[in-house]
Amino acid sequence: MVFFHRMKKDQRGSVLVEMAFILPVLVTMILAGVELSRYVLLQQKLDAIAITTADLVSQREQISVATIDQIFAATDHVIAPFAFGSEGIVVVTSVSASGGNGPRVDWQRSGGGMLSASSTIGTPGGAATLPSGFQVRDGENAIISEVFYNYMPLLQTAFFTNTQTYHRALFRPRFGDLAQLQ
Repeated sequence: MVFFHRMKKDQRGSVLVEMAFILPVLVTMILAGVELSRYVLLQQKLDAIAITTADLVSQREQISVATIDQIFAATDHVIAPFAFGSEGIVVVTSVSASGGNGPRVDWQRSGGGMLSASSTIGTPGGAATLPSGFQVRDGENAIISEVFYNYMPLLQTAFFTNTQTYHRALFRPRFGDLAQLQ
């Protein structure tokens, strides 16, 4: 009986038992915090790519394929420490309207990565599908940059799965009509 009474009062192993229960919860919370931070940082960087690309193109009086390719080359620097490579692509589209026919896609160029994705705006020569609330009137021109990226989390869970993200930026050319790609 004395033996059982002494064991009942012995507290030496209780911390290990409590730690065994709480450690999986703590590790899960830390990993979820790291994954959420990575995701938020990536979304900010993808927004920066869309905005920077559309802004740099819209600052030109005329634009060439070589200039757009140089802008695409900067995407790896903007998205660092992530890699763009086969996981992402940037699509730049010029849209204009004339003759009362509604907005049309003048030209389109993709690069910066090797992901296969189609523009939501349309194809060159076809009618443009513009975001709600954005208009291109007769005689106007717009540059639209779209970024597609396949996000792969460090750990696959019910909350963090592979998803394709999409970011878009719309700018009006500042110094000229960019309806022609040279």
